[in-house]
Amino acid sequence: MKQLFGPRTVSALLFAVGIAGLSFVLGQEIELSLVVLVGCVAAVLLAAAPGEAGDGRRQAPAEPRTDPLEPIIEALVEPVLVVLDNRVRLANSAACQLLGSHILGEDVRLAIRHPAAAEGLLKPADLQRDAPIHLVGLGARDQRWEMRVTAMPSGERLVHLADRTGSYAAERMRVDFVANASHELRTPLAALAGFIETLRDGAGEDPETRDRFLKVMASEAGRMQRLIDDLISLSRIEAEKYRAPDQAVDLRKLTHEVCDQIRKLGTARIGDVVEELSDVPPVKGDPTQLSQLLHNLVNNAIKYGRAGTPVTVRLARDGNAMVMLSVSDEGEGIAPEHIPRLTERFYRADPGRSRALGGTGLGLSIVKHIVERHRGRLDIASTPGTGTTVSVMLPAADTVMKLS
Repeated sequence: MKQLFGPRTVSALLFAVGIAGLSFVLGQEIELSLVVLVGCVAAVLLAAAPGEAGDGRRQAPAEPRTDPLEPIIEALVEPVLVVLDNRVRLANSAACQLLGSHILGEDVRLAIRHPAAAEGLLKPADLQRDAPIHLVGLGARDQRWEMRVTAMPSGERLVHLADRTGSYAAERMRVDFVANASHELRTPLAALAGFIETLRDGAGEDPETRDRFLKVMASEAGRMQRLIDDLISLSRIEAEKYRAPDQAVDLRKLTHEVCDQIRKLGTARIGDVVEELSDVPPVKGDPTQLSQLLHNLVNNAIKYGRAGTPVTVRLARDGNAMVMLSVSDEGEGIAPEHIPRLTERFYRADPGRSRALGGTGLGLSIVKHIVERHRGRLDIASTPGTGTTVSVMLPAADTVMKLS
């Protein structure tokens, strides 16, 4: 009995027999004594710990057995499945999140549900080590995944899914940028080449025609120069975006200087730039880039605002930690669907008007990158028929110093 039960259980059983015997002596009824004995024994056996060992020590419950591959694939961030006989035997959390927790035990082709994946999984094991299989639209319409299948010595297959959405988007942006830059440069180059050829053919002998052609050529050359300058500026700002500026800049003084420079350019709207500059603390920034930001915003407002209406440049505190600079015009405004894309390179709400006014399509993109480098925030608000306000929030110099 000591091998079957622990000492406490044996003691309890002896106590139960003693109670039953005492009840017989006192009551002289054997039936009652038997009932008491059976009840006591049953209670002791039910109360006894199932894991109690004969040596008085409680045995720890047996640990559930786990597959040795399970913790390995669970440690991976990207979706991984282990497949045996075309059925999903194991899947990590990332795979369950992407495909659903119901995939365990399912046919892997139904679990992934993509034609290219099904075709790749049907290939023999020796062919599955070829180039990765690209899956477009798995999980979401714009997502792109790269699937690799590896055969293991045990006969199982390891299916690994890698998210390539970000790298594809970056590559697409690079291709679009090169195509747009080439197009923007090709247009003035074609005009220059055409006018040069016309002048060589004899049109240059007429002074009036020659002067008109040279004026157009100078305009196209200036357009190319502005585009190249903006491309160089954008490249330089992007290269420095992870290095925070370290100079204390008096933004009120800088804003007044930029507005004065723009007035002295002799544009038709020279008197329309209105300054409303409050006293603000210095910002920690790059004076050259902040000057470029101001030039871009004010010149944009002058270009797209209606003649005879003011361009208002405001400077004020935004709480205790930020300084807000805003430039407002009273032009035709911008439709809401265009606003989220205005800071994209070469994006124009009105391409024809922008090119006619000498815009490169990079002005607001440059502004966005300058604001990002200064750890600030950019906001564009516009009402069609009323006008547009571009606001830039920049951290005050003392706040930036505390944060860094």
